[in-house]
Amino acid sequence: MAVTRSLEVWGGVECTINRVREHYYSQIDRSGHAARMSDLDLIAALGVRTLRYPVLWERTAPSGLEHADWSWTDARLAALRELGISIIAGLVHHGSGPRHTSLLDRGFAPGLAAYARAVAERYPWLDHYTPVNEPLTTARFSALYGVWYPHARDARSFKDALLNQCRATVLSMREIRHVNPAARLVQTDDLGKTYSTPLLAYQADFQNALRWLAWDLLCGRVTSRHRLWQWLIADCAATERELMWFVENACPPDVMGANHYITSERYLDENVAHYPEPYRGGNGVHRYADIETARCLAHPTGGLHALLGEAWVRYGIPIAVTEAHIDATRDDQLRWLFEIWRAAQKAREAGADVRAVTFWALFGSYDWNCLLQECRGYYEPGAYDVRGRAPRPTAVAKLMRELKNGAKPRHPVFATHGWWVRNAKRHFCPPVLKRFTTEALLPEPQGDTAPVLICGGTGTLGNAFARLCAERGLAYRLLCRADLDIADASSVERALDRHEPWAVINAAGYVRVDDAERDVERCFRENTHGPAELAAACARHGVRLVTFSTDLVFDGDRHEPYVETDRVAPLNVYGRSKAEAEVRVLDRHPDALVVRTSAFFGPWDQYNYITVLLRTLRAGGEFHAASDMAVSPTYVPDLVHACLDLLIDDERGIWHLANGGVVTWADLALRASMLANVDATRLRCCASQALGFTARRPAFSALTSARSSLLPALDDALTRYIAHTAAPHAQSRR
Repeated sequence: MAVTRSLEVWGGVECTINRVREHYYSQIDRSGHAARMSDLDLIAALGVRTLRYPVLWERTAPSGLEHADWSWTDARLAALRELGISIIAGLVHHGSGPRHTSLLDRGFAPGLAAYARAVAERYPWLDHYTPVNEPLTTARFSALYGVWYPHARDARSFKDALLNQCRATVLSMREIRHVNPAARLVQTDDLGKTYSTPLLAYQADFQNALRWLAWDLLCGRVTSRHRLWQWLIADCAATERELMWFVENACPPDVMGANHYITSERYLDENVAHYPEPYRGGNGVHRYADIETARCLAHPTGGLHALLGEAWVRYGIPIAVTEAHIDATRDDQLRWLFEIWRAAQKAREAGADVRAVTFWALFGSYDWNCLLQECRGYYEPGAYDVRGRAPRPTAVAKLMRELKNGAKPRHPVFATHGWWVRNAKRHFCPPVLKRFTTEALLPEPQGDTAPVLICGGTGTLGNAFARLCAERGLAYRLLCRADLDIADASSVERALDRHEPWAVINAAGYVRVDDAERDVERCFRENTHGPAELAAACARHGVRLVTFSTDLVFDGDRHEPYVETDRVAPLNVYGRSKAEAEVRVLDRHPDALVVRTSAFFGPWDQYNYITVLLRTLRAGGEFHAASDMAVSPTYVPDLVHACLDLLIDDERGIWHLANGGVVTWADLALRASMLANVDATRLRCCASQALGFTARRPAFSALTSARSSLLPALDDALTRYIAHTAAPHAQSRR
């Protein structure tokens, strides 16, 4: 029977409370969502009418039900109900429960069931539940890999953790349905697949059976004829009685929740020398690499479209994609999410009852790149970016609204495939040429691609934009002054007419701060008149514009970092040219993005401060560094990525972008030398007046942002810079 209802846009808030030894890591606290009631209005503004939302056992009743504090959930569930948003209540999300229990504790399942009953009695109108999110994945991380509490690493513990969570789900739904017989179970887990070389086909077959195990248990399918029955009995020490309990107490999901990530599909290869060390492992019989298919296969698999079809054939249960997310640049975030949406649509067209796609982590997530084992501060934005004073909508929010309204997204980024399809720089090994399917569903390019026009083809910044646009699959044209003179109105018009860009990045300009004191007219022509001409022309053509300013628009009288709204008072000609450009550009093109930044360093030019410093010290020369001027250095790759993300997000106005931190030039030199393991005995710290500057410079021009701090910390940037320059062919971090 054909599916008739429209594919729905659902949302989800990343809410994991995982335990690592004695420490709990709460995503809703780290993202700030726990303290922001206003987030609920932002969710409603996306058009979301169904939301996966936390009603978490560990948070509500950490010391037992008799001491439960319902105030947080009372306020939020009532507000969501008032907004007309249906809730899928999550009770445990990659957690192990309060401190008095664990996934290996026989009291876990009845304890969660008692909590579920209390939730249902308090909120009898709730009718969709996920008592335990991703039980199979959580059992792996907690009891097979030892990553999360209780940190076990054996098959028996894995079995106990998995069965405990599935039993908790059955008992919880039983208690919930005593209160609300119409309550429905939305059971989530990672929907992946494993491929392999012929030698390892047996291991791939095992993993492909294991991926269904939690759903199979709940559906009462794990009998003596099940593919994994003997393994569960012999290797995991399961008893027939505990397995048959699920047959006798089957609790099939009302909706199968398929979570899908770039890491969900895996490839196994015994040729371990072809792969980086972190991917190498084995099963006690063979050594092999276990790697994402996107990082090794030359041809894509059938992807989510095929996996949804498999799930529908296996269970015949309505399906929702309950998590869709990727850690990537904004353009690839959009490509991935739209690809997931199209895969769901195609599965529906083939007859599968796929109900929705859930845009996961609406307010982003922290430190999933280290599997939540530490607080490193690594943030992945979602529909909103929470790194500012208030959540800021990203291009993902716009995509959600477009899909909700039935519109086909038209952003130029969709003209190119995501990195997982593009050949350039995506493989961590020699590409595996074998095709595993002929059903790959690739995005359909939108035809001729409007480019990003980059002015400043001979400069460091312009070339960095060109390099990273190419890496990100963004069409671009890099122009030098002979192609486009930004201060010549007719030249600007010709370039816009010829290339028809969707955006212009002005990386051109006069950069010699001391020479500007004698060359005032030329400095103002390039730095003030040119950007103003560009702004006027871009406004007429409806083209986005990014242009750059400087920390030298400030006089240095403050002793704390400057924010975007602070008064400008430049001390030199160069600073005045930039300050006036800011006013003219925003007057002519109010939607322009004006980025103030400071003290560039990067891996792709030989003349920036840190490159010259390290080269000089390594050669045994002396290097003089000012100890009385404080700045906020900026790593060029981070700057470019942030600018492109903001451009795609349609951000505007003045932004400060610098790697967090305040250092003197001398401090910066010392930190870079130490991290690079370079002898700094010939580094000479001195007063700035000893360096022979012609132009006055502020003693303090450090930058921070009142809007959002988008760039990583300085030491993080320095570490990556040094690693990149030590290994010239290393990829820049995605």
